Amino acid sequence: MAEVRKFTKRLSKPGTAAELRQSVSEAVRSSVVLEKTKVVEPLDYENVIAQRKTQIYSDPLRDLLMFPMEDISISVICRQRRTVQSTVPEDGEKRAQSLFVKECIKTYSTDWHVVNYKYEDFSGDFRMLPCKSLRPEKIPNHVFEIDEDCEKDEDSSSLCSQKGGVIKQGWLHKANVNSTITVTMKVFKRRYFYLTQLPDGSYILNSYKDEKNSKESKGCIYLDACIDVVQCPKMRRHAFELKMLDKYSHYLAAETEQEMEEWLITLKKIIQINTDSLVQEKKETVEISQDDETSSQGKAENIMASLERSMHPELMKYGRETEQLNKLSRGDGRQNLFSFDSDVQRLDFSGIEPDIKPFEEKCNKRFLVNCHDLMFNILGQVGDNAKGPPTNVEPFFINLALFDVKNNCKISADFHVDLNPPSVREMLWGPSSQPATDGTPRGSSPESFIHGIAESQLRYIKQGIFSVTNPHPEIFLVARIEKVLQGNITHCAEPYIKNSDPAKTAQKVHRTAKQVCSRLGQYRMPFAWAARPIFKDIQGSLDLDGRFSPLYKQDSSKLSNEDILKLLSEYKKPEKTKLQIIPGQLNITVECVPVDFSNCITSSYVPLKPFEKNCQNITVEVEEFVPEMTKYCYPFTIYKNHLYVYPLQLKYDSQKTFAKARNIAVCVEFRDSDESDASALKCIYGKPAGSVFTTNAYAVVSHHNQNPEFYDEIKIELPIHLHQKHHLLFTFYHVSCEINTKGTTKKQDTVETPVGFAWVPLLKDGRIITLEQQLPVSANLPPGYLNLNDAESRRQSNVDIKWVDGAKPLLKIKSHLESTIYTQDLHVHKFFQHCQLIQAGSKEVPGELIKYLKCLHAMEIQVMIQFLPVILMQLFQVLTNMTHEDDVPFNCTMVLLHIVSKCHEEGLDNYLRSFIKYSFRPEKPSAPQAQLIHETLATTMIAILKQSADFLAINKLLKYSWFFFEIIAKSMATYLLEENKIKLPRGQRFSEAYHHVLHSLLLAIIPHVTIRYAEIPEESRNVNYSLASFLKRCLTLMDRGFVFNLINDYISGFSPKDPKVLAEYKFEFLQTICNHEHYIPLNLPMAFAKPKLQRVQDFFSFAVDRLTSVDSNLEYSLSDEYCKHHFLVGLLLRETSIALQDNYEIRYTAISVIKNLLIKHAFDTRYQHKNQQAKIAQLYLPFVGLLLENIQRLAGRDTLYSCAALPNSVSSHVFLLAFYPLLTRAWLFPAYGSFQNGHGIKREDSRGSLIPEGATGFPDQGSTGENTRQSSTRSSVSQYNRLDQYEIRSLLMCYLYIVKMISEGHRHITNRTLKTLTIELDRKSQTMPALRNRSGIMQARLQHLSSLESSFTLNHSSSTTEADIFHQALLEGNTATEVSLTVLDTISFFTQCFKSQLLNNDVHNPLMKKVFDIHLAFLNNGQSEVSLKHVFASLRAFISKVRNKSLWLNFFVILCLMILKQLRERDSKIIHLLNSDWMCNYWCQILCQRYSLRAYCPVEESTHRCTSTNTIRTKEAYRELRANGRTGNPN
Repeated sequence: MAEVRKFTKRLSKPGTAAELRQSVSEAVRSSVVLEKTKVVEPLDYENVIAQRKTQIYSDPLRDLLMFPMEDISISVICRQRRTVQSTVPEDGEKRAQSLFVKECIKTYSTDWHVVNYKYEDFSGDFRMLPCKSLRPEKIPNHVFEIDEDCEKDEDSSSLCSQKGGVIKQGWLHKANVNSTITVTMKVFKRRYFYLTQLPDGSYILNSYKDEKNSKESKGCIYLDACIDVVQCPKMRRHAFELKMLDKYSHYLAAETEQEMEEWLITLKKIIQINTDSLVQEKKETVEISQDDETSSQGKAENIMASLERSMHPELMKYGRETEQLNKLSRGDGRQNLFSFDSDVQRLDFSGIEPDIKPFEEKCNKRFLVNCHDLMFNILGQVGDNAKGPPTNVEPFFINLALFDVKNNCKISADFHVDLNPPSVREMLWGPSSQPATDGTPRGSSPESFIHGIAESQLRYIKQGIFSVTNPHPEIFLVARIEKVLQGNITHCAEPYIKNSDPAKTAQKVHRTAKQVCSRLGQYRMPFAWAARPIFKDIQGSLDLDGRFSPLYKQDSSKLSNEDILKLLSEYKKPEKTKLQIIPGQLNITVECVPVDFSNCITSSYVPLKPFEKNCQNITVEVEEFVPEMTKYCYPFTIYKNHLYVYPLQLKYDSQKTFAKARNIAVCVEFRDSDESDASALKCIYGKPAGSVFTTNAYAVVSHHNQNPEFYDEIKIELPIHLHQKHHLLFTFYHVSCEINTKGTTKKQDTVETPVGFAWVPLLKDGRIITLEQQLPVSANLPPGYLNLNDAESRRQSNVDIKWVDGAKPLLKIKSHLESTIYTQDLHVHKFFQHCQLIQAGSKEVPGELIKYLKCLHAMEIQVMIQFLPVILMQLFQVLTNMTHEDDVPFNCTMVLLHIVSKCHEEGLDNYLRSFIKYSFRPEKPSAPQAQLIHETLATTMIAILKQSADFLAINKLLKYSWFFFEIIAKSMATYLLEENKIKLPRGQRFSEAYHHVLHSLLLAIIPHVTIRYAEIPEESRNVNYSLASFLKRCLTLMDRGFVFNLINDYISGFSPKDPKVLAEYKFEFLQTICNHEHYIPLNLPMAFAKPKLQRVQDFFSFAVDRLTSVDSNLEYSLSDEYCKHHFLVGLLLRETSIALQDNYEIRYTAISVIKNLLIKHAFDTRYQHKNQQAKIAQLYLPFVGLLLENIQRLAGRDTLYSCAALPNSVSSHVFLLAFYPLLTRAWLFPAYGSFQNGHGIKREDSRGSLIPEGATGFPDQGSTGENTRQSSTRSSVSQYNRLDQYEIRSLLMCYLYIVKMISEGHRHITNRTLKTLTIELDRKSQTMPALRNRSGIMQARLQHLSSLESSFTLNHSSSTTEADIFHQALLEGNTATEVSLTVLDTISFFTQCFKSQLLNNDVHNPLMKKVFDIHLAFLNNGQSEVSLKHVFASLRAFISKVRNKSLWLNFFVILCLMILKQLRERDSKIIHLLNSDWMCNYWCQILCQRYSLRAYCPVEESTHRCTSTNTIRTKEAYRELRANGRTGNPN
């Protein structure tokens, strides 16, 4: 039997387990370090700025304290139209009677109304700043020692050439100088010399054993000290002497005379350059006075004066150095500290919303079809064209359209083209009907204009622009060719196919055609067809080289579009089809549409921009029939109202009413009355050569066919207002095709005989019906025939009508609606119809409106998208105006929620954003006591969130809450501006009731985020961000103190014990809020409590001896007062201090928020003055204290031991500089607090200390599992372990930015901050990837980079290229250099501010020692050449200030040991800076002249320039140096 658990044994009764678990839980909670953040009530912002108005206005940096004037405004933006004029007809809105049509026309006519936030560009992440210089255009290439270590393995590269360029190279013999050998006994050794220019402009001559300079240099000669070069023929053939400043010479010899001459010329040029440079430098020397805080300079001036009198050029230059010059030198070419940060360099825009654009017509794949000519093989001279080229002997007409074989449908309207020459056109109309030269028909009244274009310009259009939404290779351009009705197709095509005698056949055909045209010119018959593919691929690449197929004879039994699609499907399989070819050529080209294409008109004949008046070559856009799929839909923006009618088939084979009904022609008319005297409306688009608009249109005629099929398309311009009498009338005629050669008048009158009528009303229940319909045919057309539409009405009607074939459905028709003012959706139609009745004042049935609102959930998604602005605006009107029923706002909001969710599901939420920004304009409610949109919508959102039944609706509202918050925000802004409330004090802009509503809405949202986050992760995250964005906008519109309270209430809903996801929500919320464009004024970076002068005096009185006793009013810690006065930054820093106790993901999020915010401040173009930056940095001073409290997690073991070893009586200054070195290639922060016996002690005012009392372990002994979470809830135990590389790096960068900005700003701010400053460097440069090396070393560097955090790398792909590594090395090198210079700036200022403390006890104090350690750390760790240059300059300036013999002797010994250690270990760049005679001479002169010391100079031992007497310590030190390394002797 299994052992019974002890826990189970203790269960005495049911429920005990729960009690025990509760008691254990309480015990654990009582022992944890984490505590819930103390709630600090924010200040009453509006009251504070009112009370301190004088202080704010008198502040020279008041731009940081005040919101700018006219921060918000409304602008009316004219609609950007493609057309020259509006597409809406004149008085269109007045002529419209339907509410839906009125609202559509109003939408297409209204300009955009946009709420402008003047500084909105600054309201996002730093990546969205309008600043264009986040990344430097050119990244400098800094050189580190590690680069040279790698270069030693490269046989093909030269150290000298890489640094500045080889001037000359070659073999020379070099004399070995020895004081025991006379001049005539010089011993020469053969060496290979490189003459190179260094980056600083100086020249150096290096010698090696052979051409491969990868090995150690055998000697170097600095030509800065060379004063002349002369020949020495007595010493050796082709020898010459380099005379140096110190009366020392180098002897060299070339192998040939020519080589010697070349070397002499080159060296003399270099000497001349050096001389000229020195002279010019002396002329430009400017004496800059020392800082007024610096003490007496007597000794220093003597030293500098002696150096300037030196013969050595470097010493002369150093003699002119000052602190001010060094500062200016360091500032030359500096970059922003964050410029090389990986996040700034990467600039990932994936999380940034794109720009919101207004609604616009969708630009599909467009191409131009240009029709040139159509030629058959029967040609001749027609009419008066005797001298012209031969033409077709009869007229032909072309219809072009696009067919989609893949989807088995026609996808464009017909494009009718008439390519007949004028002589052939005369066969149809006669000479009298031809247009005159001015375009007006002879004998007719002046022509009319269509949208400002003369009809004559529209008669013969030969170019059309087609568009395709979904291009693919199976889309064909089909050309149908028609001719005048003559008879059977086979009979008419036979002369063209069998043409034995072309001339005779042409005359015969022309003679017959002339007779037919004069009698049957208005009737057409099918003749031939051809097709060609349009696209090469699915990307829409045009097949520009494609040609039309041969002209196939039209089969009279295969006329329909379905038959054409079937033939096209076999287009690429000609072996399966046996189509008869008619010899001929169709010349139609397909071209790309040029960008600057002009003189084009829409399918409604509205001219497009640009359009020239009186142009003759006009192009028309052919309407595309967009597939009825949601992804291809877009909101309509223009007026268009077209109806396409397609007669399909007439079954007349069984009718007995008419004796002759074979050659049947269908005439289509559009009428608005069924009275006997009614006439057709002139609204049908005509064909070429005729009127632009006509009253009727005829379909093609099939010869001797009683069941004819039709393929014709009749395009109708529908009127704005449609009523129940509007209908289509089909009239059928039997056409006599007999040709009477005698031509009697009687026969002419019997060309057409009516054989039936059919009609169809356009509207059914107020909607346009476009379904395929079967219609009966009547033999007569009595008045009132529209009353006989259905069988029931026909039985009850008294109308005398005779039906053909017993009223059977004989005619099949189809229609297609292309309208932006009429909808075919039943639910939308009924909703607007009911709203119109309510607006008209009709008595409303209770619940009727709610019924129609609920029915809107079933409307088609395509209709919803196409009429999105119209539907949404109507819903918002109902929301505020029709609130007599309590459930109306609720149901209206539910419909809005349905629309929003559908748009998101289809990926079309960008249309919602466009609607809010441009189309949505809140209208004042018509009812006197009605609420505004923002009030009603917020109240309704609360009602939805508080209901417990419909969780689906709640989840949708949370997920898509951004839409409703944006609507509320724009409604609030519009209300303030249009009602002129913007000028009121913020506390009076909105009512207390509305404040209460917003607070209730916040409280309703909180539990869905903090409790249901695991159940609805996406919804809770979305509403968290949406709420933050809304509150950020409210800070611009409302009482800011009230919004602060809302933010505080929301953050109070979170706890340190929350799971990771909630911590992420919290920081996402804070980051969004803190990205407010006026974040700095919201934090009020100004003095509170004591006046500024008193605070500075208090600071200095306490800080000199006891740093921890600084007055809390200085707001350096996260005190309650600080968090109250600077609410947002205080809240963010407090939450960050807690987050640093958590695991890696939470720490990473918190640190990223802080760093991104500081990056934004650094690049904000509004705050680029150094005083502004200093003021901003002052806000973040508690951040320094936060880091100091966690110093153990930043520092290495050595640093902590050095801290623990300090005596308790040591001053705070010593303690502050005691940490060395920092962990993982970073920089040390100043310690802040105190340690006793190695135990961390929390300060009393600490808000986020991570060092528990009594802790004895070190950071590197902490937990190793910080990157994984053990459970869904965060551990209650403080995550006391070291921070990783990215965290330390980011924190240090933020700290350095704060210190740097403060040090460059106000002096008193700088003094108080730099009291805590100490910075030491570790081996930063050793982490730099090699810039130039061979593949093996590159692979090693690649492996090293792969171990770094992903945030450090620019390329997240698995394969990192050499270019990526090189770029990363550039970034790291520049960062290290910039950090070094920033440290030097700060240390320099530190020594100026605290010179008296540094000189205490005759400079024998720990503070001075740590300052030395900082300077030595620069030398002890690899720095870039640029950094080293400024390090030595800073060191020289520091030496010139401090006078103490023993200190400098000790320092000199340490420095020499360090130099030789570096030389022995690295043998690198430092040798060029330190191991020469002038460097040693420099140190000797400083020590001797300052302390009247006779120093021992090993370099000058042979020439005895320095006296041989010396202190024992210095000489012994030099002997130790010789034993441990080599001297700086160039020989």
